[in-house]
Order: sequence, then C-alpha cells, then structure tokens
Amino acid sequence: MSKISTGAVDDTMATRILIKSCKTLLSAGVLLLAGLTGQAFGLTLKEGAPQTYTVERNDTLWDIANLFLDQPWLWPELWQNNTQIINPHLIYPGDVLAIQMIDGEPQLVVQRNKKHITLGPSMRKQNKPAPISMLPWTAIAPYLNQNELIAQEDYEDLPYILGNQSADIRFVTDDIVVSRSYGRSSDQYRILRRQSTIKNLDGEVLGIQVHHVADATMIDDTVPFQWLVKVTKSNFEAQRGDRLYDGEFLGPQDLVLQAATAEQRGHVVGNLHQHQLLGKNDVVIVDLGHDAIEPGTVMGIYEQGPDIIDGDPPQYVGENNALYSVFNDGSTVQQPAIKIGEIVIFKTFDKASYGIITRARELVNTGAIVATP
Repeated sequence: MSKISTGAVDDTMATRILIKSCKTLLSAGVLLLAGLTGQAFGLTLKEGAPQTYTVERNDTLWDIANLFLDQPWLWPELWQNNTQIINPHLIYPGDVLAIQMIDGEPQLVVQRNKKHITLGPSMRKQNKPAPISMLPWTAIAPYLNQNELIAQEDYEDLPYILGNQSADIRFVTDDIVVSRSYGRSSDQYRILRRQSTIKNLDGEVLGIQVHHVADATMIDDTVPFQWLVKVTKSNFEAQRGDRLYDGEFLGPQDLVLQAATAEQRGHVVGNLHQHQLLGKNDVVIVDLGHDAIEPGTVMGIYEQGPDIIDGDPPQYVGENNALYSVFNDGSTVQQPAIKIGEIVIFKTFDKASYGIITRARELVNTGAIVATP
C-alpha cells in the first residue's frame, strides 16, 4: 500500500521528501509531509504477475501493464528491447503475451494467432481485429469532442439564445431563434450549455464547464444587438440562455506517458459525470493548468482521513462537537494520505485539466489529492 507519510525510509530506495502546506477550513494551517519513495534502478515485475496473458477485446495497454507492473506507465520498458514487438501499439485480441528474462530484465514476447479466413462459394473474407489502444478512448472521446472548460470572463461575454417566434422554450435542428448579440458575428457557432462552475478548494474560479448541445448557422445580423440564427446538428435540445461559441474545442492531444514530479501536486475539484463518487474510467477535473502539467502525465490519487483528536475517548474533528486544539501539543493527530489509485491527464486548460481514472481500489471523492504516483 502506497502512502504519503513521514514514515521510515528504506535505504535501498531513492527517496524524495515533499513538504507542502495544505490549507484546511480551520483558521490554523497544518503541514502535509509527503514521503515519496521510488525504485532507483531496473524494472521489477508485480508480485503475482502472470507468466502468460491472452489479450482480450476491450483490453488496453494500461490494463495489460497493470497485470505485470506496479507502475504501469513504465509499460514501454517491458518490450523496448524486444524485436518481436516492433510497435507495442499494434497488439491484437488473441495475442498471447509471455514474460521472459533477458539479460536480467523482464521482457514481453508475443505469440500471434493466425489470421482467421472465412471461405464461401463466391467470396473470401479475411477478418483482422483492430489493435488495442493505450487508454480506453471510447470513454474519453465524448469529453474531447463535447466538453470544454472556458474562462469565466470569456463565458460571460458570449452571446446567448433569447427565444423564437413560436414562444418555444426548447429548440432543435432547423429551428430559427433570436440571440442577443455580442461582438462580431460569425458564420458558424457551437451552442453551449453551462454545466457547472469549477472552483479550487479555496473557492477560486478555475473556469466554466460547458457541454456542446448543438450547432448554429448565422441567418441575419443586421438588427442592432440581436442576431437571427438557425439551429443545426442537435445533440440535445437547445434552451433559452444557452451560449453561442465560435471557437474551437481542444482536440485530442499527444500523450506520452510520464510520471508526475514531486512538485506537481493538486486536487480533484470536479468531474464530468455529475457523480458524487467516482471509479475507474471516470473523468475528473484537477486544479492544475497547462503551465503546471502536460497531457500524458500519470498521477497518484490519495485520500486523507479527518484529523483525530487524541482525547478520552478519541474523536474525529467535527464529530459530536469535538473541540479542535489550536495548539501544537500533540493532542491532534493528522492522518497520512493513502494512495487509492491513479489518473492520466489527457486534456489541459488554462487553470485546470481533465484526467481519466485508470486504477482505483476505492471510490474517489472530490477533494482527493493528486501527486506523484
């Protein structure tokens, strides 16, 4: 079990101690001491790793690496010196992967099934399965194409739908609506709906989470302070107050998996599922922007329990009107942050980022710490 704590440090391991201030709702601050330990040399197989594994449909490279390694972001090292697996991104369902020790290092070798050929009276068909992907892109794709985090001031400046001649409250493809106009008109727009305001744990606004509900085309912009636009390509019904956006959403970004450094530390501040509790393949929002983190960064997820008042009997802070000591007299115990999973950052914005949970042994809450894995 991994944890962020001030415990004993193994002399055989390379250790970096990260000390960062962690603000709480109390007026007095406390320090979270993070002891982060990693292996210095070599690639070590996970305890209980299988000797062979048959690739299945819907597997990902990350899932397979999880079977063999405690640090799955190091998966390229399993086959980097293996000439059998020229391109690890081209591994197919049905392939049998086996572990061999080569020069003292574990390497994956592949045994590939023969292509399946179906013969008929007048046709010959060859079935070739699609290669497995690094991450579950089917889970990520909707959030690349339909969701965006826009700066609050930019969102407030967007034009918005007022209504139509029929006094409808919902609008679909081919409906013509009146919009309040701001700025210079454009030929094409996305119609956006505000999902939530994303804030960090201190209450600072990081951006407005929006969802793409439809497209729109400019019909007439000659009337002062209003436009006439036509709804096109509806994903959902547009509504009064939805915004018109002529910018481009950020598309897929290149992912080169890398472990976060000790300086990259933040929190889960929201999610794109409107869930209270989150698990594997859920998409979360963390309070680190593109200046602090890059797409492809792997981070550990840590949960920290409430402080404990060492009284008679011991009580959690906030339990039954328990009194919190503001003095550093040892009567209040701060629990260590225990690692419960990992995320991969796949899309970054000005002040926040999207990440997909790739591993979780417990449900993840808003407020969870993200740090070096």
